[in-house]
Amino acid sequence: MSIYGNGVSLTEKMLDFLWTREKVTLNNITNADTPRFKSQYITFEDELKKKLSEASASHSPREAVAQAIDSSRLRVHTTRSETTRLDGNNVDMDQEQVQLVRTAYEYQYMISSINNDISRLKSVAKTF
Repeated sequence: MSIYGNGVSLTEKMLDFLWTREKVTLNNITNADTPRFKSQYITFEDELKKKLSEASASHSPREAVAQAIDSSRLRVHTTRSETTRLDGNNVDMDQEQVQLVRTAYEYQYMISSINNDISRLKSVAKTF
């Protein structure tokens, strides 16, 4: 558990996941013209949501939530969908660009969130 609490730990984990999703999306865009390349994507939201739901029902939710955050992992999947391209590549540039923008906005939101959390902690610390 982070010394700052579960909120900051969760934000840190989300930032790590979003950073990885951006790298995977950029890799897909980079390989858009590579023959037989299959696009990849990551998942983490469903696993994290499930673990947090289970942890909140625990008899000691604070520790269980911290453990749920720490144990959440992302998964990289390869898209095996059919392609209409003759070279076998299945990267959809429109979809990848939307994903890139979405991830950037989510990342900016999480940065803003963690900055606000740290500002509140600094404000509280000044009163001592």
